[in-house]
Amino acid sequence: MTSRRVVAFGGGHGLSASLRALRHCAPELDLDITAVVTVGDDGGSSGRLRAERGGLPPGDLRQALVALAGDHPATRRSAGLFQHRFAAVPAGVPQLGEADPGPAARDARDPGQGADGRDPGADRAAATGARGQEPQAARVDGLAGHAVGNLVLCGLMELLGDPVAALDHAGAMLGAVGRVLPMSRQPVGIEAQVRGIDPAAPDEVRTVRGQHQVAVTTGRVESLRLTPAAPPACAEVIEAIMAADWLIFGPGSWYTSVLPHLLVPQVADAIVSTSARRLVTLNLAAEKETLGLSVADHLAALHWYLPELKVDLVLADAKAVGDPEPVERAAESLGARLVLAPVAVTGGTPRHDPAALGAALVPVLGADR
Repeated sequence: MTSRRVVAFGGGHGLSASLRALRHCAPELDLDITAVVTVGDDGGSSGRLRAERGGLPPGDLRQALVALAGDHPATRRSAGLFQHRFAAVPAGVPQLGEADPGPAARDARDPGQGADGRDPGADRAAATGARGQEPQAARVDGLAGHAVGNLVLCGLMELLGDPVAALDHAGAMLGAVGRVLPMSRQPVGIEAQVRGIDPAAPDEVRTVRGQHQVAVTTGRVESLRLTPAAPPACAEVIEAIMAADWLIFGPGSWYTSVLPHLLVPQVADAIVSTSARRLVTLNLAAEKETLGLSVADHLAALHWYLPELKVDLVLADAKAVGDPEPVERAAESLGARLVLAPVAVTGGTPRHDPAALGAALVPVLGADR
């Protein structure tokens, strides 16, 4: 069987769901999977590493690698390690190199005494000094909040000097059944014009900067842009797009994970000019950044940011869509037909079921032109 080359665009949990679904297609389809990941994250562990060390934010790249990790017990354990996040060290736990006096010594202290038997109030007074200076700040736990995989990717990018080489090496460590590539070799900023952030001024439009701030904005996003406006595309991404049989967009955060790919000029040109077919997987529910945006509006946004884009299929969950007529019209405006399938997990927070989404993708990706 000839392998079908699939390129999936996104970032974070949405792309992870798409990649896990594609893996469920493996028993029936021979897929060559490439994940293309946004590089605008500036929150959490990724934001800290980006601010402190520069380079690409690793979190979304890590999520994609883990989604593609092999099934061997050793690689699954490595995937679990990549996802392990360091918790803050509780107060009173000795750091490496510090001696713990032991329970007997601790119990022998007078409740009102410090570690050396002195009055802790005197310790505080001595620490502030004669001039009333504040005591030294509590120790900083530099690992708290970081995922191990983020640190590994950061280290590999510094060691190898190239994010693509680093991701390929990390993929080999995890036995990945596909390739993970960054949208660009340089990090980008995401900015949005947002209306109605302040309820007292519902028509006021403000600029919101940073992926995290755009993702949690309380207003309505009017427009989106990247900084720099035309970041250089990763050359390997362009090669993958031009060689692909299918391009898949979504699910995921529409403004911060899906649409940014269309704002990279070289990527947009390749998406339009490739002979690959194009599929859009719609979200199951609105997020903060897309509040007020209908399901049909999600498709309209694709046309707004890339008017030349033509789509072959739009895949959506019937329950999430509700009335299918406006979504069908929006799909037709992109040249696509709407396919409805039960792709959500039952109960709980709306999220895609990788097995169900994979089952829905099999007849689509396996169909001949």
